[in-house]
Amino acid sequence: MNTRQQLKALAEARRGVIVPGAFNALSARVVADLGFEAIYVTGAGVTNMWFGLPDQAFMGLTDIADHTARIRDAVELPLIVDADTGFGNAVNTYHAVRTLERAGADCIQLEDQVNPKRCGHFDGKEVIPTEEMLGKIHAATDARRDQGTLIMARTDACATEGLEAAIERAQRFGEAGADILFVEAVTTADDIRALPRRLPQPQLMNMVIGGKTPIVDADELATLGYGFVLYANAALQGAVAGMKKALTQLSTERMIREDPAIVAPFSERQRLVGKAAWDALAQKYR
Repeated sequence: MNTRQQLKALAEARRGVIVPGAFNALSARVVADLGFEAIYVTGAGVTNMWFGLPDQAFMGLTDIADHTARIRDAVELPLIVDADTGFGNAVNTYHAVRTLERAGADCIQLEDQVNPKRCGHFDGKEVIPTEEMLGKIHAATDARRDQGTLIMARTDACATEGLEAAIERAQRFGEAGADILFVEAVTTADDIRALPRRLPQPQLMNMVIGGKTPIVDADELATLGYGFVLYANAALQGAVAGMKKALTQLSTERMIREDPAIVAPFSERQRLVGKAAWDALAQKYR
């Protein structure tokens, strides 16, 4: 199977596949190296790590497409790509889907926030009318050149209109052609349990460390029937913690020795970036 077929099979299996987020090609390599089955190209992660800014619509289509292409070159896993609001109206969404599909996305996620959007676990969100979002979903499904490219539709209406309104929106998103549904920032365990019973399409549940949704074990989410369990920025938060740990030692002790508890060994860094393969190419073409 190609990566799009693999992703569809994972969604339909509904076994709570953990999907870590990657914010660049090296983080994607680490995700793949540890045996995960799919990767989420995180808009928040790209915004935080590339610009040093919060997830408040500072990232554009070119930014996420560039990162997607680099990650696609680095790994062979299925990629779910965060396309925010489609970067405009339905016509802009059409163009975004074409662009991201060409960059290597296997699934493109769209959300129903107003533009400029904000992180799903921030306060102050607003959503567009349901009919406007349906137009974006229709545009997205029309735009894809490969019918195997999946469209994920996310609603942030839980925060503004309540769970029932969010479920109603998600139902309509599925009827409009969304392959995977994503109800963002539910706030109780009862809400988490309710969604798979109410929505027929495969679903993703977002586990944000420190966010509004209770953290639930992936095995329990699999039992409930979720297709994917997203940890969009666990790697990013771990990287920040690791950088601070290493740099604090450098600041206080004025040096860092090769301690794997503090820094990855030099040899491990070269392994992850494939140095041996590039050395072999150099030898081949010498």
